Amino acid sequence: QVQLAESGGGLVQAGGSLRLSCTFSGNIGSITDMGWARQPPGKLREFIATITQYDSRDYAMSVAGRFFISRDVARNALYLQMNNLQPEDTAVYYCFVRTYDTSNFYGQGIQVTVSS
Repeated sequence: QVQLAESGGGLVQAGGSLRLSCTFSGNIGSITDMGWARQPPGKLREFIATITQYDSRDYAMSVAGRFFISRDVARNALYLQMNNLQPEDTAVYYCFVRTYDTSNFYGQGIQVTVSS
């Protein structure tokens, strides 16, 4: 089991920036990949950014070039820098990790609201 907790969400105007943080604990040695997903109102959850244990990064087209994922292994932390935010980025954002047995663990989610 891995426990995760997000922070850093909130309300921002269009064109602004936010940095989300995620700290994790528990069976950390079992983690392979980690990343961020989001669920806009009335829509399905989508994966938007992932980083592998080899530091390979991948982004959804909707955020590529605006969002940047990073991690701090020493601090057991994951980050998502979000720039040039737009109203369509409004969603609940979740950090997640994958483990060697292909299980996914999610944080409780944090709201990001972008006003026009």
